[in-house]
Amino acid sequence: MPEAISVPVLFVSEPIVLPTMVVPIELDDAARAAVDAAQASESGKLLIAPRLDDRYPTYGVLASIVQVGRIPGGGGSAAVVRGERRAHIGTGTTGPGAALWVEVTEVIDESPAPESTLALAAEYKKLLLAMLQRREAWQIIDFVNKLTDPSQLADTAGYASYLTDVQKRELLETPDVAERLRALIDWTGDHLAETEVNDKIAEDVREGMEKTQKEFLLRQQLAAIRKELGEGEPDGSDDYRARIEAADLPEKVRQAALREVGKLERSSEQSPEGGWIRTWLDTVLELPWNVTTEDSTNLTLAREVLDADHHGLEDVKDRIVEYLAVRARRAQRGMAVVGGRGSGAVMVLAGPPGVGKTSLGESVARALGRKFVRVALGGVRDEAEIRGHRRTYVGALPGRLVRAIGEAGSMNPVVLLDEIDKVGSDYRGDPSAALLEVLDPAQNHTFRDHYLDLDLDLSDVVFLATANVIENIPSALLDRMELVQIDGYTEDDKVAIARDFLLPRQRERAALTDDEVTVTDAALRKIAADYTREPGVRQFERLLAKALRKATTKLAENADPLTIDEPDLVGYLGRPRFTPESQERTAVPGVATGLAVTGLGGDVLYIEAGSTEGESSLQLTGQLGDVMKESAQIALSYVRSHADQLGVDPTALDRKIHVHVPAGAVPKDGPSAGVTMVTALVSMATGRQVRSDVGMTGEVTLNGRVLSIGGIKQKLLAAQRAGLSTVFIPQRNEPDLDDVPAEVLEVLDVRPMTDVADIVAQALEPVEALATSAA
Repeated sequence: MPEAISVPVLFVSEPIVLPTMVVPIELDDAARAAVDAAQASESGKLLIAPRLDDRYPTYGVLASIVQVGRIPGGGGSAAVVRGERRAHIGTGTTGPGAALWVEVTEVIDESPAPESTLALAAEYKKLLLAMLQRREAWQIIDFVNKLTDPSQLADTAGYASYLTDVQKRELLETPDVAERLRALIDWTGDHLAETEVNDKIAEDVREGMEKTQKEFLLRQQLAAIRKELGEGEPDGSDDYRARIEAADLPEKVRQAALREVGKLERSSEQSPEGGWIRTWLDTVLELPWNVTTEDSTNLTLAREVLDADHHGLEDVKDRIVEYLAVRARRAQRGMAVVGGRGSGAVMVLAGPPGVGKTSLGESVARALGRKFVRVALGGVRDEAEIRGHRRTYVGALPGRLVRAIGEAGSMNPVVLLDEIDKVGSDYRGDPSAALLEVLDPAQNHTFRDHYLDLDLDLSDVVFLATANVIENIPSALLDRMELVQIDGYTEDDKVAIARDFLLPRQRERAALTDDEVTVTDAALRKIAADYTREPGVRQFERLLAKALRKATTKLAENADPLTIDEPDLVGYLGRPRFTPESQERTAVPGVATGLAVTGLGGDVLYIEAGSTEGESSLQLTGQLGDVMKESAQIALSYVRSHADQLGVDPTALDRKIHVHVPAGAVPKDGPSAGVTMVTALVSMATGRQVRSDVGMTGEVTLNGRVLSIGGIKQKLLAAQRAGLSTVFIPQRNEPDLDDVPAEVLEVLDVRPMTDVADIVAQALEPVEALATSAA
């Protein structure tokens, strides 16, 4: 370890001196005393240390005095010093003269430098050279390239103007070379990135100014040329005036457009306002203010168009035909034809994916003889998407509805508001609130887009909206629309849709004819029952496409026609994906089959109940919502209070009871699982299994009353798909059976019930059957 030596110390506020630096220092009396003491000493060295306000410095630099003289121009004296070694400052000591002396220990760098330090030095040198090249400091670049010692390379940062005094003091007080290099890499990298951004901004500004000056010069020359030729105004305002006079615009719109033309004439060529006005005028002139298409009044033809495009969906088809019938009758009697909104032609088609909601909009437009335009609302969170941006914003645009009208080219198109339940809201506003005006018959004849700032009559537009989950639509918005539920298709419907629509479309895509590949109805029914479990037909169509692709491959090898029958499906589609599982799931006591409604349609829900030794309690699992948790508590309370009536031993319930609703990863909520939970608890407590062909739904009270619930049609369709034969529903939901297809009611024994005890009695296996099974 180096020995400590005594040297005079010179405290300086600036500059911060690092080893290898040669800098001038202005001398006051104390500094002069230190320099004189150093010159008189045997070593000729002095310590230069930073002056700190809050503490005594730990490190300084041993320096030699290169030159002492006076500052030109009558100034004081100064010394030029060269930093040589970093030194650790010890205690003060005595020495000759008036200077302050301290003991210091030189810091010796590790030699040779480790590979990791050399790698850091190479990385720092790369950054440093990149920055110097941007400044074109070629002499300094040559100097840096010659440096091989990592410590010397790091200490050259003392000259860096982009480092603060605090950072330089940190480098001085960091004896480890690797740590200094890491800090320099971070600081230099940040500064280089900032420099690149600033240079790019400066270059963009310079190019923009040059372009503006060039455009100004060219426009002045063009104006002079036009003036000599007598060609009129160079801003095109004369052309806009002619277009406005020639266009068939409402009077208020025409006056507003002419006012904007006046502003355009008064604006300067350099003002950006001229470009904004031109864009606004182009938008106004492109809108079909007084253009409408004539509605078809042939009700028979309209019905044929709807039937040709979609199977079923009778409610929607009837509503469209009724709309046409009213308009045709008013026209025949010479009465004013009411607009689309005025006649109540705003419907929301609600149902699971794949049932044909979106494609139905195009069919409605064809049946009416109108233009069709789709407005996708999924994920829209900005109110300006509906109402448009105000013209004060850069890049302002009209809202989606105005753009849809312009795209349609008429004022009475069919506008499909797709995925209206996916509209969100954030700090930019609530788009659903803007839709309230659009869909309100008392307001939409004067809809005002923020960009146009003109009244736009939407009363003759037929609005159709689609949604998957009605609960996600704000109630005020839902109140303005006619709700049409599309709950899904029965198995017979799917077979008919596949035969009449899907199969011909996929044959055409695969370049096949009817004679080359035939798919039997039995095969189609097998696909619907065992290969898909969906309310719509989207996956059904994918499977048909897959089968036809494989058939096309076989035809390429053998030209003989193919017939795809039920036994052949394994070779085309693999083994069936879905099989009835109710019998397997309910083979043990404590499991009951319920029915639920999800965003994908109706589905089967299995509720499991079990008990273990322990203090009487209720544990619920399966990501249940608050309403479903309360249903489980109500069910347990009912079973305990009516144990004698239900044939349950009260001691069987004085245990730790666990109710689980798989699948555990799917959140669930709603009141309709109440009767299913009661049945599962009674099954668990009595040891009697629930019949495997039974499903149920309904809310239960503490007195055992079964209350009405929603989604009866969707739930019964799910029960049919799952292979159930008996379904218990609330008595109050019996009128909902009118909406259920007749073929579903033919295969299901639907039993309306008022008391959950009756459901339990009919749903559980009889005791005799259990005894026979045990024997």
